[in-house]
Amino acid sequence: MKYTYLLLNFFTVFFPVILSFDKKVQFYKSWKYLWPGMAITGVVFLFWDVLFTIKGVWSFNKNYITGLTFFQLPVEEILFFLTVPFACVFIYMCLNYYVKWEINNQISKGISNMLILLSVGVLIFNTDKLYTLVTFSLLLVLVVLIQYGFKSIWLNRFYRAYIVVLLPFYVINGILTALPVVLYNNAENLGKRIGTIPFEDHFYCMALLLMNVGFFEYFRSKKQLANE
Repeated sequence: MKYTYLLLNFFTVFFPVILSFDKKVQFYKSWKYLWPGMAITGVVFLFWDVLFTIKGVWSFNKNYITGLTFFQLPVEEILFFLTVPFACVFIYMCLNYYVKWEINNQISKGISNMLILLSVGVLIFNTDKLYTLVTFSLLLVLVVLIQYGFKSIWLNRFYRAYIVVLLPFYVINGILTALPVVLYNNAENLGKRIGTIPFEDHFYCMALLLMNVGFFEYFRSKKQLANE
């Protein structure tokens, strides 16, 4: 069905938008901190998306998209970089409000160190694979900057949210890769999959969300400092 990818975007964002008006979390009041970061992150990831499409890293199954494109990208793919970050930052905020348990800072730092080591290890042996190269290079830079450069105090909350986000991630990406809506060129990735989802997708998603949450927290804290 040509509206498959469009419908996936719709259902990804539908409940987060509706529940944004929950009286306790009131996520709608934080939207103004979300849009700038989504715009900046979207430009970065859409640049790579266009490049990946041109270079044949992936392509899109015409049976599941409307056919409307911009810069060689289906409109559904562009929407993906709006709906997914919105939904995931919503989950991040809900967990911050409702869940009092947090990952210990030392454990969080350990997770960062493991991600750094994983990224370096993968990059050493796979510089010839474009999807792998970009994904782990970006993740490496982000984790090093946020953990050791900015020493952000919210990183442990991000890792908690990412664990929860994996559930809808496996549903949405599972559908996208099982039908498939998105077709991957295995010459440009490790060729390893969890179910039908490429290994790199897990970390591409993490980098996407980490950048969005990072900007969200930056703009939110900037406003709070201005009010003090």
